Amino acid sequence: MQNGKTALVTGSTSGIGLGIAKAFAGQGANIILNGFGDAKEIETLRDSIAADHGVQVRYDGADLSKQDEIETMMGKAIGEFGGIDILVNNAGIQYVAPVDEFPVEKWNAIIAINLTASFHTVRLALPRMKAKKWGRVINIASAHALVASPFKSAYVAAKHGIAGLTKTVALEVAEAGITINAICPGYVWTPLVQKQIPDTAKARGITEDQVINDVLLHAQPTKKFVQIDEVAALATFLAGDDAASITGAIMPIEGGWTAQ
Repeated sequence: MQNGKTALVTGSTSGIGLGIAKAFAGQGANIILNGFGDAKEIETLRDSIAADHGVQVRYDGADLSKQDEIETMMGKAIGEFGGIDILVNNAGIQYVAPVDEFPVEKWNAIIAINLTASFHTVRLALPRMKAKKWGRVINIASAHALVASPFKSAYVAAKHGIAGLTKTVALEVAEAGITINAICPGYVWTPLVQKQIPDTAKARGITEDQVINDVLLHAQPTKKFVQIDEVAALATFLAGDDAASITGAIMPIEGGWTAQ
């Protein structure tokens, strides 16, 4: 259990990040949410997590493409809670285009949010973790940290970069009581994915079932979406004492996609 510890989860106002934040709250950790969304909805979400689990829940709307906003967010969190014990780098964006047509501003944004932001949060969280001789960093990467797909050059590059960052930092802090690992999901059943299915079916002139089986789950041998709760369960395990010897691991959770 994580009673008294503090977990910061980026990109946690919906989807995978929200599921992970709720899971850590369920273990007694104070939570710092981060992400975009309607202010009233986020406040309701913050209140409900705090009430359900009896923990402190804060929200920080830092734009992770901006170094100064990341530094301010981390400074506030460390100032209030004395450090971040569990850091989950989950925030990410996507854009799809051939590399020779890829908008430079989209490349820059994806690298900034999906890779560089994790460098900043890690470098700022580590000093307090080292002082406490305990810390957990969990990077939410992707199956694309291990394999590539066409037209996703920025995303694949960023996620491969996250894998390299994870391994490097793991070696640097191996004797400091800190572990860092990367979780690599395949397609996860999130509200965002659900909303895309009807539009994709219409655009391709196929049924929604065909979108699911022939497009989204084409690469996943199980032909099943990964569930948010499965990713959250792996994250909480990696933060627990039973995972103290797991560090620098790049862990697929993608229905066998990267086994092919």
